[in-house]
Amino acid sequence: MKRNHLYSIFLAILAALLFGASAPLAKLLLGNIEPLLLAALLYLGSGLGLLGIKGLQRLGGTTTDREAGITRPDIKWLTGATLAGGVAAPIILMFGLRSTPAATASLLLNFEGVATTIIAAMVFREGVSRHTWGAIAAITLASILLSLNPGSEWGFSLGAVGILGACVLWGMDNNLTRNISAKDPISIVTIKGLAAGSFSLLLAILVGNHLPGWTTMLLALLLGAFSYGLSITLFIRAMRGLGAARTSALYGTAPLAGLILSFLLFSEPVSLLFWVAVPLMAVGTIFLVYEVHDHHHIHVSVEHEHAHTHDDGHHDHEHDNGLISSTSHSHIHDHLRLEHAHHHMPDINHRHTHVSGE
Repeated sequence: MKRNHLYSIFLAILAALLFGASAPLAKLLLGNIEPLLLAALLYLGSGLGLLGIKGLQRLGGTTTDREAGITRPDIKWLTGATLAGGVAAPIILMFGLRSTPAATASLLLNFEGVATTIIAAMVFREGVSRHTWGAIAAITLASILLSLNPGSEWGFSLGAVGILGACVLWGMDNNLTRNISAKDPISIVTIKGLAAGSFSLLLAILVGNHLPGWTTMLLALLLGAFSYGLSITLFIRAMRGLGAARTSALYGTAPLAGLILSFLLFSEPVSLLFWVAVPLMAVGTIFLVYEVHDHHHIHVSVEHEHAHTHDDGHHDHEHDNGLISSTSHSHIHDHLRLEHAHHHMPDINHRHTHVSGE
């Protein structure tokens, strides 16, 4: 269980690094493309890139039983996540940025991780321990320090409220996606990317944005495929093992990658706050690595489908053909009622509610 815990932490940090790299790389493209159109191409790039991977997997015959497909009950969660995080949040953010100073906006955008955790704990009853709250506090504080720009204009306005609203919508997106994180993440991100990207592209055309040259468009799509598509896919896989709150906390380390890449690309100076923020992020990550969440809990009887192996203590069922696969595979299977105590995270097998003090 600890090995799976560490693997999920690795995936979350890798997802953060990929996403954090998108800001300085997108900055290189903004001289040739409007922001709204760039956002549309980034989302489309994520969807098209993963759609290509999905096609190659099908040609190779590697998707027949490794991941659970999207089913009718999943559609409501996927639709809600796409509308909240892919459509509504970016639009509200755009209007908010129009009347909000850049320094204020950068700080407020750090609220996404906090919003995700609050929604996870209050709405979906995800277990959030003191270690997790401490990690979230340390990483969020570090992100704020990395966003500080003392020489910039400050101000709080209705636009700032809009930015907070966008962060809440992204928090909803993260939690709604968590509910289907057991399903094929490539399919999830493909649908979200194509739907959100198409909507944003239509909006960009309606407001008069002009398409750039083919080279710029291809570079934007390629950036979206890695910094959005691959990043969000890894984020969803991390949520399988960590839940929404812990994964979002680790995803908050994304600005660190952006600052390092900005230094390499643009020779931007590294401030003293950078050296204060890095240890804080390290402390937050260590809190999550060494978190021990161990209590008596009950697994209710359930029938579901997701990718699994037979060596995790929760999947000792037999297959119809009498064979037991040692590799990850997916099929509909039953879980009998089980009571026990062991170290666990809010993974796809431990999404039970918690009483005070657990």
